[in-house]
Amino acid sequence: MAHSEQDGGTGSPIKVFLLDDHEVVRRGVHDLLDDEPDITVVGEAATVEQALVRVPALRPDVAVLDVRLPDGDGVTVCRDLRSTMPDLACLMLTSFDDEEALLDSIMAGAAGYVLKQIQGSDLVSAVRTVARGQSLLDAGATARVMARLRNAGQQPAEEPDVLPGLTGRERDVPGREDGQEPHLPAAGQARRGAPRPGRRHRHPGT
Repeated sequence: MAHSEQDGGTGSPIKVFLLDDHEVVRRGVHDLLDDEPDITVVGEAATVEQALVRVPALRPDVAVLDVRLPDGDGVTVCRDLRSTMPDLACLMLTSFDDEEALLDSIMAGAAGYVLKQIQGSDLVSAVRTVARGQSLLDAGATARVMARLRNAGQQPAEEPDVLPGLTGRERDVPGREDGQEPHLPAAGQARRGAPRPGRRHRHPGT
């Protein structure tokens, strides 16, 4: 673990916390970051519960959070931590290029979103970038997410009800099509061939 000057010359290393349920991944990222002279890993967690307890106690500058966890997800951790630590930069780390997860990460206030397939040097650069308060969200992906948000807010207008006040049975009249009034017999119109009430039908020979 190195304790020389942080990138940017502030005189203190970037403090990083790691959240990932895979120990091999955590160890690899820990060793990668801790080898840098301006970065130090101050803590780790394998579950959401551990992270929510340890991060506030350790006060890191950057939290590298796995998106998918056995007891929850890194997006929820990001949202919960930033509600009490607004200066915390959350860098989401995932194995999947998932647009829904990207949307959730943006809404939770994440500073960056990178894939686990990223090169080691690029991950180090990502940590430094978000530690400086800069965003590491892909501009094209962010634009698509914002377009989806705008489209989601545009609800289609409801069609006017041509027969308000009728029950479902009354609406279900043969011959009625969308936008047309149903064909109903006029009041007092007798059915063709039906005998009139009060009149006796006479048969021949009677």
